Amino acid sequence: MIYFLTSVFLLLITPGPGVLSTAGVGAAFGRQAGLRYLTGLFIGTNLVALAVVTGVSAIVFSIPWLRQLLLIASALYLLTLAFRIATSGSKIAFIDARKDPGVIDGILLQVINPKAYVVNTTLFSGYAFMADSLLLETITKFVIINAIWIPIHLMWLAAGIHLKRLALTAGTQRVINTVMALSMLVVVALALLSYSQPS
Repeated sequence: MIYFLTSVFLLLITPGPGVLSTAGVGAAFGRQAGLRYLTGLFIGTNLVALAVVTGVSAIVFSIPWLRQLLLIASALYLLTLAFRIATSGSKIAFIDARKDPGVIDGILLQVINPKAYVVNTTLFSGYAFMADSLLLETITKFVIINAIWIPIHLMWLAAGIHLKRLALTAGTQRVINTVMALSMLVVVALALLSYSQPS
């Protein structure tokens, strides 16, 4: 069980689209928007976990064209989200960058987030600690993962909100938002490259 707990913590706290976008939304749009977005991420990550546990994700990702379509959709959606974060403090934007991401945005991010599938597959398919009851083990894992997921994501949101409260100049805030958005895209690009490699 200690190995499972350690793995959950390390897999969830390391930068990925979820935590980076959470900090980005907090820094760009503030607490209320951040909490709405985080609610969506929470729903989305549990939907992904259910898809992994029930085998739905394995079926979907076994169809090459559908897998590629989802990867492209993921990249395009994350580009849009990153752009909204990067331009939230800018007067010039090609889209309405002031529209803060909400619950639906959080759900969509997790549903098409490659890291969410990799992490959940790793955690639910490995680390057996209740060999006599797979159902009880799965339920326990859901509880543990969520108990660690919530404070970690709240911590990243608080970090982003703290940046917003520093009353930085518009130029500095714009640079921070851009760096957060670019960091998110780098992590996503790496995840997409590794996930699209043939097994």
